[in-house]
Amino acid sequence: MAARRSPVRHLVVPLVMVLLFGGIAGGSYVALTRYGDPADVGTCVASGLGTTHRYDTEQTANAALISAIAVDRGLPARAASIALATAYQESRLRNIDYGDRDSLGLFQQRPSQGWGSEEEILDPVYSTNTFYDALIELDGYEDMSINDAAQTVQRSGHPEAYADHETEGRLYASALTGRSGPNLVCTLGEVSSTVSPEQVREQLRTHYPRAAEDGRITAELASAGSVAPTVPAGSGATALVIDVGGDETLGWSVANWAVARAADDGIVQVSFAGRSWDRSVQGEDARWAEVEDRAAGRVVVLVGG
Repeated sequence: MAARRSPVRHLVVPLVMVLLFGGIAGGSYVALTRYGDPADVGTCVASGLGTTHRYDTEQTANAALISAIAVDRGLPARAASIALATAYQESRLRNIDYGDRDSLGLFQQRPSQGWGSEEEILDPVYSTNTFYDALIELDGYEDMSINDAAQTVQRSGHPEAYADHETEGRLYASALTGRSGPNLVCTLGEVSSTVSPEQVREQLRTHYPRAAEDGRITAELASAGSVAPTVPAGSGATALVIDVGGDETLGWSVANWAVARAADDGIVQVSFAGRSWDRSVQGEDARWAEVEDRAAGRVVVLVGG
């Protein structure tokens, strides 16, 4: 009579296969969640605090504006975290022209409550500055919880809702204020038309007006081949070179801001301090690669040509 087989042996192969495929799937999930893959075209990822969070390009561009204004005003990254959590809860980081009663815009501010005219509130630069004007009036807001600071400014009917968006607010604020270095990664399709670097320079002046006016940020045009680590196919011949006066944190704020603006401004490459984001690179390789710094610590932006 044949020897009876242990039931354990019947379980070994299926168990090994489950673990094997589970490990592959888990590793793929982590890589694709963090860096993006072609299926995620039109989205951006910020990382930190042991996690990642993904926004679409409209949300990311608005997050970049909100964070840039905090940097430009000399506010701490905490202010940007509060503003981003607030704007996500109020509008999902979209500049909408509707809301509860007469609420409008990124922060759902109400003309009837003295926040400004409808036209002013729908200007995201105006509405963001108005939010910060109210926030900095709170004594000790830097030490308050993000939820409590946001609620004190907004006086929402859902007073605990802002806490739901604290983590992503902190992640994007850290990246877009330059505190976490080469962080933001966007997965985008090809640029469909010729773009001028002057468009990027104008947006830079709009979002960092004080820094541009007092010379903390200056921007000039140069030959792409003379300053960029590489010149990707489809890039224009002229680069926008942004000098941040040796302030590395400000440089990373501007560099991540440029990546966040890439979908709107046709940006194909951003490089700073020996690292480079390239629009054409996707999948697991879509991250800030190490490159030669050919621009002496300046941010170099290439657009589609």
